[in-house]
Amino acid sequence: MVLSQDKLRNICIIAHVDHGKTTLVDFLLRQAGTFQQHQVVSDRVMDSGDLERERGITILAKNTSVRVGDTKINIVDTPGHADFGGEVERIMGMVEGALLLVDAAEGPLPQTRFVLQKALKQGLKVILVINKVDRPDARTEEVVNHAFDLFVDLGATEEQADFSIIYACARQGWCTLNPDELPELLAGTKKGSLQPLFDEVLKQIPAPKIGDEEGLQLLISNLSYSEYVGRLGIGKIRSGRVKKNQRLIRRGITESGQPKNESFTVTQLYTYDGLKQVEVNELLAGDIGVIAGSENAEIGDTLVSSDAQEALPRIDVEKPTLGMIFSVNTSPLSGKEGEAIQSRKLRDRLLKEVRQNVALRMEETATNDQFRLLGRGELQFAILIEQIRREGFEFMVGKPTVLYKTDESGQRMEPMERAVLDLPQFAVGDVTNMFQSRKGLLTKYEGDAGNGSGRIRLEFEIPTRGLLGMRSRYLTATRGEGLFSTILLGYGPHKGDLSHRTSGSLISDRTGDTIEYGLMSLEDRGILFFGPGVPVYEGMIIGEHSKENDLNVNPCKEKKLTNIRSAHAEVLVTLSGVRKMSLEQCIEWIDEDEWIEITPKSIRLRKKVLNQNLRSVKRSERID
Repeated sequence: MVLSQDKLRNICIIAHVDHGKTTLVDFLLRQAGTFQQHQVVSDRVMDSGDLERERGITILAKNTSVRVGDTKINIVDTPGHADFGGEVERIMGMVEGALLLVDAAEGPLPQTRFVLQKALKQGLKVILVINKVDRPDARTEEVVNHAFDLFVDLGATEEQADFSIIYACARQGWCTLNPDELPELLAGTKKGSLQPLFDEVLKQIPAPKIGDEEGLQLLISNLSYSEYVGRLGIGKIRSGRVKKNQRLIRRGITESGQPKNESFTVTQLYTYDGLKQVEVNELLAGDIGVIAGSENAEIGDTLVSSDAQEALPRIDVEKPTLGMIFSVNTSPLSGKEGEAIQSRKLRDRLLKEVRQNVALRMEETATNDQFRLLGRGELQFAILIEQIRREGFEFMVGKPTVLYKTDESGQRMEPMERAVLDLPQFAVGDVTNMFQSRKGLLTKYEGDAGNGSGRIRLEFEIPTRGLLGMRSRYLTATRGEGLFSTILLGYGPHKGDLSHRTSGSLISDRTGDTIEYGLMSLEDRGILFFGPGVPVYEGMIIGEHSKENDLNVNPCKEKKLTNIRSAHAEVLVTLSGVRKMSLEQCIEWIDEDEWIEITPKSIRLRKKVLNQNLRSVKRSERID
C-alpha cells in the first residue's frame, strides 16, 4: 500500500551509549504489533551485528518502522558514540524529528551533545524522553533542567527549545507525560504503555517535507546488499515518485572527485515494515525506500529521473582527526592462522569500508603494501580491525597518529577534545594529575555528580593525542569504576611535546616456542604478555620492559639437565602472572616503530624491523 505524505513520520533516536535507546526501540516494535503473538523475538533486535551485541553499543545506523493507526513511523536507530559520527550525520537528512533519550540519573553526556547538535542544525523537532526513571539515584527535575541548558547552549530556536517531555522506563515498556503519575507507575499500582510516546510523535513531529522538483530526487544515505538483486541504495525520497522498472540516473563522483553520471533501471523497490524490507511497486516522496539496480551506488549519490535535474548536496561529514597505517602481514608466522591477503585484496577491503562509511578516508602511501586510513577515533579503528579479522584475514596496523593543520598565519593546529569524566571521589587527585600531565585543562568540576552519590564529574579540554593510551590508565586509577567519554571540539594551537610510553619492550631474540623456565627468568625485567607454549619469532614483543630502553631476551631458554642428582626435591615454581593485551590495549600501547599483527586467532606485537642487529634499543634513537 502506497502511503500519502501526511500519513508518514520519519524520526531518529538520539542517546548516549547505554542510556536505553535500543531497548526502547524493542518495546516500540512490540507494542505497535510488529511481531506476531507466536513469534520468538530476541532482546535488542536492532543490534544485529555480533560486535554490537558483544559490546552493547550501536555501531551502524539502521532503519525500522511501526504503524500507529493508519500512520507509518519510520525509525532510525543512531549510534551513541562520537567515533561513529559519520553514521549519525548521513542519516539526519532522512528524518524530520528526533527523540532525545537521556538517563534520569546521568543526564546529558558528550555523545548526546554531539548528535543533538547535528539534529538542531538540521532544524529537526526534538522530543525529550527521560529514561530509567526507576533508578534509585534518578534526579528527574535536574536532568530536565540540564537538557534545557544544553538546548540553549547549542543555539536551539525558541520553537526547538519548547520541547515536550516524556518520562519513561523503557525496560518495563511504559511512559507518561505527567510526572505526578510516576509513583503509581513505579509501584505497579497503575499500568502503563508507550502509547503517550506514539501520540506525541504524531502530534509534534511534522510530516515529511517535499521538494519542489516534479521528478524523482533521492539522496542515498545508506547501503545494503542482497544476494539476489545486488547492491541496495537506501534513502528518503525528497520529491517525485519512483516505480519498478523505471529508468533513473545516478549522479555520483569518481575517486578523484569529478562528477560521474550512470543510467540504470530499477529492478526492485522495497520499503520498511517493522524489521523487514517489503517489496513494493511504487514509492512516493517522503518515504524512506530501498532501490536496487545500480551496482555502483555510493553513499552521497543522488538518484534523479531526468537529465534536467541536478544532484542534491553530498552528505557533509566532519573531517577525520586520526590516521592509522594498515599493512600486509610480513611476519614469519604469516598465513599460519588465517588468509595472508595481498596488497590488492587489502586495498579492496578498505575501499569497500570507505564507500560504506562516509567518516572514513583512505590514502595511498609510498609503500605499495601499506595504506593509510583516516577516521575519528581509536574505537572506530578497533571495530573495523575486529570486523576484518573475523572475515579470516591477516594484516598489520600501526600506531594511530593525529592529523595536524596549519592556519593562515602558519601556526600548527591540532584537534582538541572535551573529555567528561564521572569517577569516584577517591580517584580525583590521581586522575587530575594524569590529564594535566597530558596538557589537559580542567574546565568544570561538579561535586557528587549532582546527586549525592560520592562521585565527581570533571571536564577537561585536552589534545586528541593526549587521549591516546589514556583509557586503560584511567580505568586503572578509578579501579574500573570511572566513566570516560569524549567529544571533538575542533582545532586549536599545538600544545607542545607529549610523552607517550615511558617504558621499553621485551623482545624475543629468536624463533621458537616460549618455555616457562625462560619466561621465569624474565619476570623481574618487566611485565610479560603471555605464558609458555606460545610461538614467537625474532623481533616479536613478549612484554613491557621496566626501563626506558628495549631489551632483547630469550623466552625459549630451557633448563640444562645434568647427570648429578639433586640433594632435595625441587620446589614447584610458576609464573606469577601475565598481562593479557586486548586489541584496544595494544592500539593504546604501541610506539611508532612497532606493528600490531592481527590474525583470526591471535593478536601479536612486533617491531617493524625484526633483525635485532638492524635496530637500536635506545628510545631516543628509535622514536623521533
